[in-house]
Amino acid sequence: MFQKMVTSDGILTVTNISVKEECKARPSGLNTVNLLKVSSSSLGIGPQTTMHLAERLYTQGYISYPRTESTAYPASFDFRSALVALVHNPLWSNDVRTLLDAGFVKPKQGHDAGDHPPITPMRLATEEALGTDAWRLYQYICQHFIGTVSPDCRYTRTSIEFTSGGETFHCVGYRVTSKGFTSIMPWLAVSEHNIPAFRKGDAVSIHKVDVYEGSTTPPDYLSESELISLMEKNGIGTDASIPVHVNNICERNYVQVNSGRRLVPTPLGTTLIRGYQCIDADLCLPDIRRFIEQQITLIAKGEADHLQVVQHVLQQSMKKYSYFVKKIESMDALFEAQFSPLADSGRLLSKCGKCARYMKYISTQPMRLYCVTCEEVYYLPQNGSIKLYKEIICPLDGFELLLFSMVGPDAKSFPLCPFCYNSPPFEGTDRLFGALKLDATGKVAKGAGMPCFLCLHPTCKQSMITQGVCTCPECTGTLILDPVSAPKWRLYCNGCNFIVLLPYAAHKIATTDKKCPTCDSTIIEVDFNKKTTPLKDGATLHEGCILCDELLHSLIEMKHGKSFFIRRGRGRALKPVTILCFLWQMQGAAIRYVGIL
Repeated sequence: MFQKMVTSDGILTVTNISVKEECKARPSGLNTVNLLKVSSSSLGIGPQTTMHLAERLYTQGYISYPRTESTAYPASFDFRSALVALVHNPLWSNDVRTLLDAGFVKPKQGHDAGDHPPITPMRLATEEALGTDAWRLYQYICQHFIGTVSPDCRYTRTSIEFTSGGETFHCVGYRVTSKGFTSIMPWLAVSEHNIPAFRKGDAVSIHKVDVYEGSTTPPDYLSESELISLMEKNGIGTDASIPVHVNNICERNYVQVNSGRRLVPTPLGTTLIRGYQCIDADLCLPDIRRFIEQQITLIAKGEADHLQVVQHVLQQSMKKYSYFVKKIESMDALFEAQFSPLADSGRLLSKCGKCARYMKYISTQPMRLYCVTCEEVYYLPQNGSIKLYKEIICPLDGFELLLFSMVGPDAKSFPLCPFCYNSPPFEGTDRLFGALKLDATGKVAKGAGMPCFLCLHPTCKQSMITQGVCTCPECTGTLILDPVSAPKWRLYCNGCNFIVLLPYAAHKIATTDKKCPTCDSTIIEVDFNKKTTPLKDGATLHEGCILCDELLHSLIEMKHGKSFFIRRGRGRALKPVTILCFLWQMQGAAIRYVGIL
């Protein structure tokens, strides 16, 4: 619509013209961190190699001391002598002579850390004497120093505003009036963009109107230069230790340096960080190191007590170490899944709800799922078989459900969500049902979690709310309809090993959203087999309560099966009270009401 409005107008009218004189300030003195960043991003030389070359240039007398945090020159610094030493190099002799004849300017006021002056060339050198990399580093140091005493770069910025079809457009042009320091540092020059001269009210014919469509792109891998900037910002390392830190993560194979000096994390590095995040995310953040550096600075200024700071940091470190040791199993699980040959041999089974990629199923004990992309491990119930459950998605977290089946004719089978099973989403699930097994740290242990038959989600078709039928007569659990037990349909208790066998060979048995008015149990719908239906006139569809409906109650059978949970202090036979209650429910309405009461 807007494109058509502008196209139909066909004329751009100049409504405003703004012309401003602006300048690009010269750089301040060169310190170690800035040298490392430029060397990595522009020269392609790593931080460790840069410091080795800079130290060699210093010992040979070509530059000043290369380890400094200051960017401000002392008031007594002799700039003229430093420029005179460089005047005979043909690469910048004209720039240096111009500064000596016309007068140089003092560098910008930088940061004085109180250590050493900024890195400065001390005497003339040649490429033959230094070698390729050392010469490139020396050349940059010389150019940077000359730039610090050169005038600022000045340019004119022209902004023109147009209107057409009710829309406003802008055009900006740049014209350099004085190159200043950019003549010696051309990579920092202002890009000129000349536009025609306009006057307010001028009309310009529109040649073409285009609409461009684009999309965002993910950020690239972090470069060495960007990493050094972040380390400086967060107070990690010093001018002397930053190159060592960057070199260490490369030597230890946490990252690999790719083209453009970009740091690509290796599987070892990402697994290590993922393990730290699972146990204590603070260990992956710069906050602790930043705090210690700030406290050290306060001690140096006399604003903090040395002994109190040391004691506080030691206590904090000891607590974090102790907590990490207690949770070390999370780190072991990640490394085992990532680097064990079992992870390579695991078959793809179900989709991860976080990255939507298939996870690997590792069938050896302990059975578990491993997401290669997210680097997460999800433990599963043990001593049974696992398969995908109809590609159903958990409404809570988006993970694909699995079906766990125990061994034996009367063994349970139930669906579960890998994420919910390892991280129960409902508080008090363990207290309500007594089914979760917790380890000493309070974390759900291997082989015990929250299957779907303990889920309280009101709309999930696999949860206890929708599949639950009635209270178990043996315990405080709930009888759940087993949706995959056909043709031997049954209910099983989610708290003990009690089983109710439903009418055999029915085509379908399902729970409904109706409740029994007498006992508040869930009404179930049974679609009987035509050949064996007990209904009159060959009808097959019947709804009723298994406790109150006489037909359904006469067709059920009660027994104990193999349970997923350990039963304590209880035999395999039905309790007399349970048998009596079910006998009462078969004697008619009056006795049934008494039994329920």
